[in-house]
Amino acid sequence: MLTTKTLLQAVLIVAGAAAASAQPQGYKLLDKVPLMPRIPSHAKHHEVLQARSEKAVDHKVLVKVECLDPNQEIILHDETVAQLSICGGMPGSIDRCLGSPRETVGETGTALFTVTADAAGASIAISKEQWMHCVQAARDRCPTGSLSATCVGGASAGDVSFVLENPRNHDL
Repeated sequence: MLTTKTLLQAVLIVAGAAAASAQPQGYKLLDKVPLMPRIPSHAKHHEVLQARSEKAVDHKVLVKVECLDPNQEIILHDETVAQLSICGGMPGSIDRCLGSPRETVGETGTALFTVTADAAGASIAISKEQWMHCVQAARDRCPTGSLSATCVGGASAGDVSFVLENPRNHDL
């Protein structure tokens, strides 16, 4: 005679074998729906969010801004981490772009910043505060998607321009 324990063990063995040998059944709607929101934990992300919340938007830091594709998906967390990844990284106590590059990139996930000094022979010398103000003002004008902007100053001579876009759009 079968006991309840034996019957339960048999059911578990059959269910385990079925689950182990199951093949994917193709696309399911829930595969694309996140079950939990993305909770950022990077210090860079928190540093940018804190600065944005404490500073009023000043559009005078911009020479120009152009909204490129408002439908490009750029995750805020990726954007803020990439923002402080230019010039090899500017988190924490680093207060400016080091190394005097002519061009630099900051990339994380769905966000790619490409920053260039506009004047011939100039190098990027933007401070972290100036950079954060400039991106904040550009984002205020173009709240979603990709954008292009020019910051007042920020180079050894002249202005600094940048493009923010989703790097995955280059693969299309």
